[in-house]
Amino acid sequence: MSVAKRLLKKVALGSKEIGIVLVTALILSALFRALFVQAFYIPSASMEQTLMVNDKIMVSKIATRIDGVRRGDVVVFTDPSDWLGVNTPTPGIRGKIESALVFVGFLPANMGEHLVKRVVGIAGDKIKCCDADGNIVVNGMSIKEPQIQAPTDQVQFEITVPPGYVFVMGDNRGNSRDSRYHLENGVNGAVPLKNVLGRVFVIIWPTESFGRVGVPDIYSEIPDPKE
Repeated sequence: MSVAKRLLKKVALGSKEIGIVLVTALILSALFRALFVQAFYIPSASMEQTLMVNDKIMVSKIATRIDGVRRGDVVVFTDPSDWLGVNTPTPGIRGKIESALVFVGFLPANMGEHLVKRVVGIAGDKIKCCDADGNIVVNGMSIKEPQIQAPTDQVQFEITVPPGYVFVMGDNRGNSRDSRYHLENGVNGAVPLKNVLGRVFVIIWPTESFGRVGVPDIYSEIPDPKE
């Protein structure tokens, strides 16, 4: 065998090995994204100042599977009905490339058919808006939420969260089309637990915003609903 042929054979074998490694890495990345965590970026101001427009966030899917969805969690969920308008994907080759990179986890997804809000009530909770100071009342307790922008008095309501659902609001209460605006959906504006993708646990970009997304202590003080 000539030197040229041996060289070509080595190049071919090397290319094959690199291809196998790349394909394996892409499959593992896609599986990791599907089972454990997924990146998103924030397209709107509805969660300010907790999450700002264009923040990149990481969502833990395994966290909600292990210990469920809790009061105060910031969660990403699929649109339960008609909360979002028509989503127009990026057209052409660029759109296909973006979709592929999002699928394998190389790019954060835009919210698309997903939303991000804070859970203020779980199954059985009785939620009322509002007390004299514009605070929500959960199971008889007035909740002074430290993270919200403006009082929660845009919509007056008094509801009970059905089993298998959560009631969600944006932290930017004056600029969030959340559960309050869907009270006539047959389940008091609540979102099915099956639609919850996972819990937002960290902001990864920009660097000056990097940090954990936590739950204010006030939510752990809410009493369980009385029968």
